[in-house]
Amino acid sequence: MVTVRGLNITPVKGTQLQKVTELRMDRDGVRENRRFYLIDDQNEMVNSLRLGALHTAAFGYSDEERRLRVELPDGRVVDEPVALGAPVQTRFYGSDLEARLVDGPWSEVLSELADRPLRLVEAGETSAVDRRDVGAVSLISRGSLDRLAAEGGLDGIDARRFRMLIEVDGVDAHAEDAWVGSTVRVGEALVGFEGHAGRCNITTRNPVTGEVDAPTLKLLGRYRQDIESTEPLPFGIYGRVVEPGFVCVGDPVALEG
Repeated sequence: MVTVRGLNITPVKGTQLQKVTELRMDRDGVRENRRFYLIDDQNEMVNSLRLGALHTAAFGYSDEERRLRVELPDGRVVDEPVALGAPVQTRFYGSDLEARLVDGPWSEVLSELADRPLRLVEAGETSAVDRRDVGAVSLISRGSLDRLAAEGGLDGIDARRFRMLIEVDGVDAHAEDAWVGSTVRVGEALVGFEGHAGRCNITTRNPVTGEVDAPTLKLLGRYRQDIESTEPLPFGIYGRVVEPGFVCVGDPVALEG
């Protein structure tokens, strides 16, 4: 039986993923997931690709209370309501994306952490901003993670390294590749998977410390380089929410069409 093994979210793109036991997937994704992101002084989105220190910031967000909380690596905790400032036109992976600046201590705190000027913005009603609603859901199997660990002679791989929303168990390595083009029932929600998630150097960073500590791309290249896929070096899949609903750890996962 295929089941949900883990759920991982972060309200601020590029920061440390947090394990949760339940979430709700709406048409635009999970409202508490990647709702906010960081921009530099040129209004360009920045993440942990080059700023590994962002992985040490553990954020939480209550959409009901509209409140953000972050625990920093030095033990400090900042907990404040979300107060929106001026609109700003940002550049997000080469595309224009309108957002709102978030007032308060966030930009100062995160600039100090990253040792460069950063500003926190909210993407409005758009969640999972990487691929918009087409990629509101991402999924990887434990079998695939174990296969990659075996390739590198590693004891195991934390699923959060690949920054996926859902981890499933009960299928062979990379069985999820074949789900692209199909709909899959995950808990109450129905997801239409649209593509394979190609990988970049962010995956070489430890998901908690931000240090580069695993040659993930080299390992994937050994046996995934020539796989037919929608993106190069595929590892996991992404898709859109067809029917909203709650998903919990332990829920069944079933191919529907």
